[in-house]
Amino acid sequence: MIKTLASYIREFRLPSILTPVMMVAEVIMEMVIPLLMASIIDNGVEKGDMQHIMKVGMIMVVAAGFGLLFGILGGVFAAKASTGFARNLRKAMFDHIQTFSFSNIDRFSTAGLITRLTTDVTNIQMAYQMLLRMFVRAPITLIVAMCMAFYINHSLARIYLTAVLILAVFLGLIISNVTRHFREVFKKYDDLNASVQENVSAIRVVKAYVREEYEKRKFFRASENVYRLFVKAEKILTLNMPIMMTTVYTCILLISWLGAKMIVSSTLTTGELMSLLAYCMNILMSLMMLSMVFVMITMSSASGQRIAEVLNEQSLLTNPEDPVYTIPDGSVTFSHVDFRYNRDSDNNVLKDITLEIASGETIGIIGATGSAKTTLVSLISRLYDVSSGSVKVGGIDVRAYDLDTLRNNVAVVLQKNVLFSGTIFENLRWGKEDASEEECIRAAKLACADEFIRKFPDGYNTHIEQGGSNVSGGQKQRLCIARALLKDPKILILDDSTSAVDTATDARIRKAFREEIPGVTKIIIAQRISSVMDADRILVLENGAVHGFGTHEELLGRDEIYTEIYETQTSGGGDFDEAARAADADYRDEAFDRRGGENG
Repeated sequence: MIKTLASYIREFRLPSILTPVMMVAEVIMEMVIPLLMASIIDNGVEKGDMQHIMKVGMIMVVAAGFGLLFGILGGVFAAKASTGFARNLRKAMFDHIQTFSFSNIDRFSTAGLITRLTTDVTNIQMAYQMLLRMFVRAPITLIVAMCMAFYINHSLARIYLTAVLILAVFLGLIISNVTRHFREVFKKYDDLNASVQENVSAIRVVKAYVREEYEKRKFFRASENVYRLFVKAEKILTLNMPIMMTTVYTCILLISWLGAKMIVSSTLTTGELMSLLAYCMNILMSLMMLSMVFVMITMSSASGQRIAEVLNEQSLLTNPEDPVYTIPDGSVTFSHVDFRYNRDSDNNVLKDITLEIASGETIGIIGATGSAKTTLVSLISRLYDVSSGSVKVGGIDVRAYDLDTLRNNVAVVLQKNVLFSGTIFENLRWGKEDASEEECIRAAKLACADEFIRKFPDGYNTHIEQGGSNVSGGQKQRLCIARALLKDPKILILDDSTSAVDTATDARIRKAFREEIPGVTKIIIAQRISSVMDADRILVLENGAVHGFGTHEELLGRDEIYTEIYETQTSGGGDFDEAARAADADYRDEAFDRRGGENG
């Protein structure tokens, strides 16, 4: 863990070195002052030497001034080093998360990653700043003050040494007990963040079902768990202060009593006693600072381990040593593919899938919920790797391609459509960063989005709220399709991406695909039979296995699952309105003629 985190300090090595140097200089200035004060009392006040008082007093002012300067510089350098360290950690974690496969992301919850990027990094930042300042200042103060105390009077200095040993034992016991509570706290932070994230992202559903009170109770339970663990930890930590103060006052009383007797017997001067009392406070305050540092280290060690987990996580999907950067065409071949999410599981999600899809074909995929439709297409763009078998694009195994090249040529419109804050133009250009306005408009027209976009007062410059909350579900889907089309892909995958649009618009979108991008391989996952019945071929999945694969005419009556879906959705009108019926009828005639011509 330490080696992993330390590599992100290199950029700030200079301020990290200068901070302890400033702290040492500050301590030296502070340790000189009690000796100067003793000289003023013994050689100035008691002897009535005003000149000596003025001379030593000026030296004290200069020492205090330098001590203040070194302290300020130490604070500035420590702040620069710790905040820079935190910045590097956040950037490294965020960059590393971008390389994760879906399997890696599944291992860490979204809330857990957010906690690591925020709370955990903040703890590390505070701990590092304390290490640079207090962890250097406190032990040096302790050692120098102890040496000065032994130099003045070794008999009284033994009281300090005994107090230090006693406090060290108590401090060790406190820290060992509080550590496990802090480790549990951050796991509960994940639950707390998950509750907030889920509630805010689904606030419309919460209000629609009047579940505000339920969500409040759920958040309270998560918050209560964090509170309970912190209270346990703080109860143990509160023992630190009374033990510390008891030791401090005991030392002061013993030194005052024994010191007074030694002054009477002329074995100790008044100034030396004052110096010893000052060093007593320095020693014991340094111990208190050390206890705070150890507590912070205890808290941050749990955070450091969680951060290191993310930074050391190796993506399961990596580029080969000599990747292929050119995809010949949009053909797709599945050869005896098995897949399971958990490598240790015995149950395959996909079972012995063997398919051949020609470049430019339109393939429909249909099946019950949970039949692994989305999982199947996720293997094409290598969002997951197969457990056995192979998936080939353009005749080459997807594992041989450069990942960016593969994904730039396989455009996927996922089930959950996501838009980002910004204008419509900015959202569309996620598909192609340098796309011109004409290219954006053409893609929007293909996705049947141009019409509704132009109805907005600002047209394509209309601002989209976070998550696309100011557009309808159907509009969001069409914008996402247009964004995917801008990539000019060889393979276009629509994962139930027209479920929120009416069937007439759905038919127009498919007609535009057929006419405008005939060379692109199109894979359409849908629940509506009308969305796939005109595909060149249709794949029927059941429980992760191929149940049927053929044209609409071939499957109808021969495949019981497909036939049942068709009859259920079309009997009594199903999901077709009149406009959709007409559009689909024309489209089916065209598709039938085309297939007939090809077969002939």
